[in-house]
Amino acid sequence: MLTFYHTPLSINSRRVWVALLEKALPFEATVLDLGGDQFKPEFLGLNPFHHIPVLVDDGLTVIESFAILDYLEAKYPTHSLLATTPKAVATQRMVQMVTVNELVPAINPLTKKMMGFGQETEEAIAQAKQKAAVVLKFYADKLADQPFFCGEQLTLADVVAGTFAPWFEQLGLPMADYPTLQAWTQRLMERPAWQTTQPTAQDLAALRDRMQQRMAAQGQ
Repeated sequence: MLTFYHTPLSINSRRVWVALLEKALPFEATVLDLGGDQFKPEFLGLNPFHHIPVLVDDGLTVIESFAILDYLEAKYPTHSLLATTPKAVATQRMVQMVTVNELVPAINPLTKKMMGFGQETEEAIAQAKQKAAVVLKFYADKLADQPFFCGEQLTLADVVAGTFAPWFEQLGLPMADYPTLQAWTQRLMERPAWQTTQPTAQDLAALRDRMQQRMAAQGQ
């Protein structure tokens, strides 16, 4: 049995969670409270870097979400999420890396503003939206008129980028400017894996409250 250590509101966790569901793999979920569970000896024994997610399978411990995704595809190829043609393989990897290396840092000020985690200047917000627009344009170009980034099949490109997609509008990014991406997002949100893993408004409110309390305590 696979054991998946995660926190539902973590984007890194969610991409693995979505993949597990899309591949229809049975697993046991262990939810960590990042208020301290990640520093407990039993978890540090699994990941000395105290990060989530972690996957344990038949005595093997795998850390880092991309490594976990690669492992799942190699060990459990049924319901494959891998691109197959050379062009699609390149597209899959490009989308994955652009998401992590370009989108994540670009939207950080927008995420902080949305969640109420401190104040951002108007200049920082404008720059964040400009950088995010470059990524969205890249996504739209790669998607073209296909249902998914690599054609008819859902792949890890959609899993990695798609865990951010439901938040674009809330981050202040006008998806009406990218109609194919808007349709792609809706396509993903109709899938059970996305519906199961999508945080609720109550989940976000609870996270916002915890973070604001922690920030206030640190400021004292």
